[in-house]
Amino acid sequence: MKALPASLPAVLLVACFTASVTAPAQEPPSAGKIIRLDPAFDALVARDARVEKVATGFMFTEGPLWRPVGVLWFSDVPGNVVRSLTPAGAAKVIIRNAGGIVSAPPGAFIGPNGMIADRDGAVLLCQHGNRRIVRVGKNMTMESYIDKFDGRRLNSPNDLVYRSDQTLYFTDPPYGLVGQDADPAKELKFNGVLLYAHGALRPIITDLTRPNGIALSPDEETLYVSNTEPKPFWMRYDVAADGSVSSGRVLYDAASAQGQGGPDGMKVDSRGGIYAAGTGGVWVFSPESRRVGLL
Repeated sequence: MKALPASLPAVLLVACFTASVTAPAQEPPSAGKIIRLDPAFDALVARDARVEKVATGFMFTEGPLWRPVGVLWFSDVPGNVVRSLTPAGAAKVIIRNAGGIVSAPPGAFIGPNGMIADRDGAVLLCQHGNRRIVRVGKNMTMESYIDKFDGRRLNSPNDLVYRSDQTLYFTDPPYGLVGQDADPAKELKFNGVLLYAHGALRPIITDLTRPNGIALSPDEETLYVSNTEPKPFWMRYDVAADGSVSSGRVLYDAASAQGQGGPDGMKVDSRGGIYAAGTGGVWVFSPESRRVGLL
């Protein structure tokens, strides 16, 4: 695995795309398929790209983030740890009990999830167990950053994205609660997308059942949000100068998709291409929101 820039999509947690001018004498077998559904796909993924497995043996991986020192951080939600991965494929645990609590029923999603880099070198990390967002400092200590709205505890922050002015958007489904919507510990009546700016937190989307992945277009005029279940789809919203959103409409309805998985995390590249974890792989959409390929 080559050391790659932080701007590449989050699919690099499970795969990286390599294209060399001179092919090696014996290439390792591909770990998956690249399915081209539209000629526009070629502008996003090179014709000679391959899917390569770089590490394995984890429980449930989430939240990949490239760090300036040349390693990839990622979360293992039921494993309750954050790991780092070197370009050579060596993984190690860097934060234990990363979800904020030590124990829970087997299989519970108590651990960490999405993460993003802050301007000062810290990392904002979503904690399912503690139902909050924390700042991870350079010495790996964690301090609470956002944990309540209107005096009520969050559900379990899942994914997050910064706008260039440090406006923070994050999703808050109930996956970290054992009983999810029926859990007696749930304090918010909605599963929402929230905005944090100038020290104030407010919900901006409250009508999604399971908001999950979240991303912004390069011009920051469009917010993308995935809804995992019971109806799987991706949404797009117009973003106003104050950070609020309007004109929500379905980017793609995945109700007819067959296979494992559903809409989850996503990233947008510098050209506006959208890479969204979904049923059967990573769905690729053109900047015009047309489905053009599958990894």
